Amino acid sequence: MKRSITLIVVVCMILTLAISACESKKEGISADDVRGSEKLIGIEFNDAEIDTMLSYIEENRAGYDSMRMFQLHYKTAPALNFDPRPQGFEQKLRSEHSDWKLPSNVTRPENDAALAFMTIPDLAALLRSGQITSTELTKIYLERIRQFDDSLQAVITITEDLALAQAEKADQEIKAGRYRSLVHGIPYGIKDLFSVPGYKTTWGAAPYKNQELNEKAAIVSRLEEAGAVLIAKLTSGALARGDVWFGGKTKNPWDLKQGASGSSAGSGSATSAGLVAFSIGTETLGSIISPSTRCGVTGLRPTFGAVSRAGGMSLSWSMDKAGPICRSAQDCAIVFNIIKGKNNSDTDRSTVDYGYSFDPPVDLTGYKIGYFKELFDKDTTKVGSNNEAALALLRQLGASMEELSIPKDLPYDAFDIILRAEAGAFFDELVRAHGDREMVEQDKRSRANSLRQSRFISAVEYLQANRFRTKLIDDFYAVTKDYDILVSPTFGSRQSLITNLTGNPAISLPTGLDSLGHPTSITLLGNLYDEKPLVEAAFLFQEASDYDEMHPKRFLGKN
Repeated sequence: MKRSITLIVVVCMILTLAISACESKKEGISADDVRGSEKLIGIEFNDAEIDTMLSYIEENRAGYDSMRMFQLHYKTAPALNFDPRPQGFEQKLRSEHSDWKLPSNVTRPENDAALAFMTIPDLAALLRSGQITSTELTKIYLERIRQFDDSLQAVITITEDLALAQAEKADQEIKAGRYRSLVHGIPYGIKDLFSVPGYKTTWGAAPYKNQELNEKAAIVSRLEEAGAVLIAKLTSGALARGDVWFGGKTKNPWDLKQGASGSSAGSGSATSAGLVAFSIGTETLGSIISPSTRCGVTGLRPTFGAVSRAGGMSLSWSMDKAGPICRSAQDCAIVFNIIKGKNNSDTDRSTVDYGYSFDPPVDLTGYKIGYFKELFDKDTTKVGSNNEAALALLRQLGASMEELSIPKDLPYDAFDIILRAEAGAFFDELVRAHGDREMVEQDKRSRANSLRQSRFISAVEYLQANRFRTKLIDDFYAVTKDYDILVSPTFGSRQSLITNLTGNPAISLPTGLDSLGHPTSITLLGNLYDEKPLVEAAFLFQEASDYDEMHPKRFLGKN
C-alpha cells in the first residue's frame, strides 16, 4: 500500500514537472528564439549579448500581453499624427471666387439611360427646373442597380428606404425654394468603409460582413446636409485591397471579364455604369486613381487631411484619403467643395480646413506646369499614343511644360513598411483571433497575408521608414514647389507611391481607349492644400475633348 502511494506521488511529481516544463517552454523566450528572430531583422548578436537581452524581451512580451487585455475602439488613432508639410512649406494663396460654369437650357433626354449618365450640373438643372423630381431620379438609379448589379457586383447594400426618404425631403425643399447645393436631390453611392446608422458596414471582408456601426460618418453627414441622396453602399476590395470582396469580384463595365481594380472598385464601377450619379472612394496607395482609370471615369484624390475620415475604416492613419469619383472634373470640384474640411462631429484629428474655389480660366497660359518626361518615356503600360495625345492637347490649351525628375537615392522598397505596420495595428485583434482566416483571398498578395506579415515589422524599422519619408517629402517639394500643376502618366515607376506618401492631391482623367477597348488615363498632380489649379486644368482638358463623355455601351440601352 505504501509502495502504491509512493508510486502515485512520484508520478504526480513527474507530471507536475512536465507541465511546468511545457508552460515554461510555452511562456519563456529562449536564446534560440532570439537567434531565429535575428534572421527576420538582419542583425546578429553574440551569445553574451543575447543572454543579457532575454529578461528585457520577456518584459516586452509581458507589456504586449498587458495591452491585449484592454480593448481599443476602432476610432482610436495613434497619438502620433502625420503632417505632410515639408520644411519651408508655403501654401499658395488663390482667389476664393467660384464660377461653377453651370449650363443653361438643359432639357431632359428621351430615355432614362441617357439621364443616368448626365453630370451633376445637368441633373441639378433638371431638378431645379422641375423637369424631374428627386424621387423619380432616385427610382431610376435604384432600378438600374437591380438591372445591372448582378453582372457588376459593385453594390453591397442598397439603402432604398433611406434614399426614398431623403429624395422626398429634397423634393419638398426644392419645391419650396430651399435649395441646399448643386447635389441637392442627386443620388450617390459611398464605399462601404464608411458607417451609416441602420445599415451594415462590412469593409468588404467576410469577418465583418454583419457589422453594424451606430455612427454616421462625417462625409455622409456633409453630403446629407447638402441634400444628396444616398442610394447604395458600394463594394470595397476586402479591407481596402483589390476588387475581390466577400461576395465576389467587382467588374469593369467596359469588360466584364476584367476586375474593376481596387480598392474603390464599387465606386469606380457603379459610376462608370450609371448606377449612381457620383460616388465616394478612398485611397491609401492608388485606390481612387486606379479604379477611376480602369473604369473610364474621373477620380480626385484630395490632399491628405482635406476630407475627414471620421466614421471610416482605417488602413493607414498617415496615408488614407477620401475623395469623389465622378463623370467629370467639374463634378469632382462640386463634390469636393461639399465634403472638404471639418464638421461639428469630426473626430479625425488629421482633418485640415483651408480655402478652395473653382473658377477656370480660358486657357492654361497662366499656370506654371511641370511634367515627368522620364516617366512618360519609361511608361510600359502600352498607352503611349494616348499619353502623347493628352500631352499635345495640354499644349494646345496653352500649357508650356518643363521637364522634371522624381527624387532619387531613397529606399523606395522600404516604404511599404509604413502602410503594412499601420494596417497591422488597426487589425491587431482580427489577426490575434485568426479572423483573417475567414477572408476570401489567402494568397501571397492578399490583405490577409499582408496583415500577418505586419506582425514581423519592428518598431525601429517603421520609424526609420518614416524618417526616410520625411526626406522624400522635402526632396519632392524641392523639385515641385515652383509649379502649379504636375503632369504624369497614371501608372508606371513610383509616382503613385511618392505622392501618396507625400500627401499631394491628384486627379485621374480619361484619355480614350487602348487597343483592347479598355479606358486609359493621365494624372495631374497639385501642391498640398491646392486642388484648384489641377481641377481647373482638368476641366479645360475635358471641355476640349470628349473622353469623359465616353460610356460603356452595354449600359447605355434604353430602360
